[in-house]
Amino acid sequence: MNQQPDEPFVGGETETPGEAKRLGAPTLAEDLLLLLFQPASGLQAGTGTIAGENTLFYTLAGAVLADLALGQHVRTGTGRGGTTRVEAVEDRPPSDDILRSAWDYVSQKPRGVQTVLAAIGPTLRSPLLDRLIERGDIRRESRKALGLFNTTVLKDGGSGRRSRLLEEVRDVLVEGAEPQPRIAALAALLSGSGTLPQFHREIPWTSPVITRAKELEQGNWGAGAAAEAVARTVTATIVNNVVIAAAVLPQN
Repeated sequence: MNQQPDEPFVGGETETPGEAKRLGAPTLAEDLLLLLFQPASGLQAGTGTIAGENTLFYTLAGAVLADLALGQHVRTGTGRGGTTRVEAVEDRPPSDDILRSAWDYVSQKPRGVQTVLAAIGPTLRSPLLDRLIERGDIRRESRKALGLFNTTVLKDGGSGRRSRLLEEVRDVLVEGAEPQPRIAALAALLSGSGTLPQFHREIPWTSPVITRAKELEQGNWGAGAAAEAVARTVTATIVNNVVIAAAVLPQN
């Protein structure tokens, strides 16, 4: 867990307002950050916080790599000593700017998954949050703390997208629905990051839920995901590296 990127990563810059208007479909990392946003957990009424802040950059980086895997932009292989390495699929760059920055970094040469997570993760939170705000999923407001100091708070944007995502994840974990690949990856990342217990009001923290979540972490997404066999195998590898990061990082 003390691996450092062997070359500096440059990327993840926040879009300007003009660029934000051209945003395409939300990335997996955006969806994950939106789910991790807890609308009613802030110190002030009606404000929220982001769950799992201590390991957030590893979790978001895992979502970026998982998105690249699902889009067949990256694959994994075996490096020296049996370590898992991730490499870019040549001539398959993603169109999304944040995903492209990560793909460009990986395309320089194959790298260990932990190295990639540590390199791309620290720059992700701010631009991803800005995107959610631009989409209207989260609102950022300024308030006075103790009547003296200006402070920034996050509030539910009222788009309803977080509720819809959470319902889809709940259907998979609680009702046993067969997941779409993105929802399977989201549930696996929530479980792997250690934040799933914080959703106990919507997703009961029961033995069957824990078992199903662990199955998703391992890439057992159901028969309907057979067509995504390679992508889910890569995603499972990435999620398991997030599990390692989530377990070890707080101790460091």
